[in-house]
Amino acid sequence: MATNVNQIKLNDGNQIPQIGFGTYLLNGFSGVNAMTSALNVGYRFLDAAFNYDNEAAVGEAIRRSSVPREQITVLSKLPGRYQRYDQAIKAIQESVLRTGLDYIDLYLIHWPNPNQGFYVEAWQALIDAQKFGLIKSIGVSNFLPVHLEKLNKETGVDPVVNEIELHPYFNNQALRQYNQQHNIATIDWSPLGRASEMLHDATIKQIAVKHEVSVAQVILRWELQLATITIPKATKPNRQLENLSLFDFRLTEAEMQTINGLTKNDGRTSNQDPAVYEEF
Repeated sequence: MATNVNQIKLNDGNQIPQIGFGTYLLNGFSGVNAMTSALNVGYRFLDAAFNYDNEAAVGEAIRRSSVPREQITVLSKLPGRYQRYDQAIKAIQESVLRTGLDYIDLYLIHWPNPNQGFYVEAWQALIDAQKFGLIKSIGVSNFLPVHLEKLNKETGVDPVVNEIELHPYFNNQALRQYNQQHNIATIDWSPLGRASEMLHDATIKQIAVKHEVSVAQVILRWELQLATITIPKATKPNRQLENLSLFDFRLTEAEMQTINGLTKNDGRTSNQDPAVYEEF
C-alpha cells in the first residue's frame, strides 16, 4: 500500500494529502466499491460533490474500508442552485447527512456563477457552517481572481483551496500563480484532461519511456512538482495504485518546461470558463 503521500498545510492550519481520489461518475454500489478499493490501496482523500449525487456512496465506502475515519479527508461542493444563504446552510447540512458522517473535512463552492451574484452569500454560509462544526475547512472551486478578491473584501476570509481545471493542455498558470501568491492551495480537477487523447501524447510518452513509468504517472508527477494537489480517478485497483505511485522518480526542470509548453489557449476540456460558465 502506498502511504508516503505528502501532506499540504492549508492556510487555516489543517492538512490534506497532495494526492486525492476523484469520484465524479462513481455512483451506487459500483462507486462504493471503487472508492473502498482506493482507500484500501492508500488514498486518504476523496473528492466528491453534491451534484455528483454520490455523497452517500462516499460515506458508505469509508465505513466499508479498513481506514479509520479520522485519517480520511472528505471533500464536497455546494451546487449553484443553493447559493442563497439559507439554501446554502440547508444544502451543507444535507451533504453531511448524506455522507452519514459527523462532519465534512473540506467544503467548496462548486462554481462562482457570477451572473447570479450570490456567491458571497454562499461563502458566508460556509464560514458559519464551519463555526457550527459541520465543516473543518472551507474553499472554492473555479474562482477567478476577481471572485476571490470580492470574498476577501466582503468577509475578510480567504479560501483554503481553489479547485481549478489543470492538466498539460491547460496548465492555468496565471490562476495557479495567483492562488500561490495568496496562500490558497490549488487542487487540479480533470488532472489527466481528456485521457483518451492526452495519454497518447507523443511528447509526454517520450518522457514516460525515459523514466520507465506510465504517461499518467508523468502527468500526475508534473502536477505534484507544480506544488498543486491532484485528484485522479480510476476504478481498477492496479490503476489506482499506479496513480498513487509517484514518489520514486522526479522530472527534470527541462521536462517540466516541456510539459508546460503543451498548454493551449483553447485547452479546456469542455470550454468551461468560470467568467461566463454557470452550473446549477
